[in-house]
Amino acid sequence: MSVITTVPERNIWEDICKEFASRRPSFQEEDAQSVLTDYSDFDPARHNPVFYGQLHEKITADVDILSELDPAISHPACAGFVFTDKPPQSSPLPPPTPPDKKQCSPHVYLEHYIFPVLLPILEAMLKQAKLEKCFERKRTKFNALDFITEYLYKNNPKYTDREESSLWDIPFVQEWLKDHPRPPLPMSLIWTEEEAALIIQSHWRGYIVRREPDIQELRIWQREWREINRGIHSRVSDFWDKQMPDWDKPTPNVSETALEEENIKAIIHPEPDSEV
Repeated sequence: MSVITTVPERNIWEDICKEFASRRPSFQEEDAQSVLTDYSDFDPARHNPVFYGQLHEKITADVDILSELDPAISHPACAGFVFTDKPPQSSPLPPPTPPDKKQCSPHVYLEHYIFPVLLPILEAMLKQAKLEKCFERKRTKFNALDFITEYLYKNNPKYTDREESSLWDIPFVQEWLKDHPRPPLPMSLIWTEEEAALIIQSHWRGYIVRREPDIQELRIWQREWREINRGIHSRVSDFWDKQMPDWDKPTPNVSETALEEENIKAIIHPEPDSEV
């Protein structure tokens, strides 16, 4: 029975990722085979001081090499090996002339202007996501879009004074947040593992202490005392309202009271006319 299969279409994104991965240098465990070995990276636990930083190749010979080796001229470990000098480092080729942005095809535009900038940013984003343990947890405070926005703003080659800027210092981000404010993150995403462990342990120790019989007795007494004294201020105010109804009114001025009394006396007992 024949099976009909469909060949998936070629994906330009996968092609670009494969090409970018092929350009990266492969990891080498032994530096002895590398032409660009740096002598400052010598580790006596992993490298032989005789062969480190030298290009060498093992040779086979019919004669006894050790018998012809002169230890005053060469090290005994060099027996059976031939050494050669490192070739000079060739200068890197100049980059090709980029195509015209306005006349090139979309494929060429993506390959020369978009992906060379986007792929390193995605690689840095994945590294940061790994540090934030995004691949281990379902919920984290890490926002990939925020990281890419901040990375692009700080590493813009047209500006050199943005190294210390953060996401919240970007002008267009501030304008956007004015109209679209974000809800605060829960503390479970803000706290680190050490801070969360410290808070949980402190609450647990407090719970263990509150379970002690003496502490329980003290807490019961405090609760009863609060029930007895609840509303004590209002009860005191009600008591004084009954005893002194006008206690909250201001005391009249003595001079004004005396003046009113004199006016009343002058009206009732007017003084005789002094004219003859």
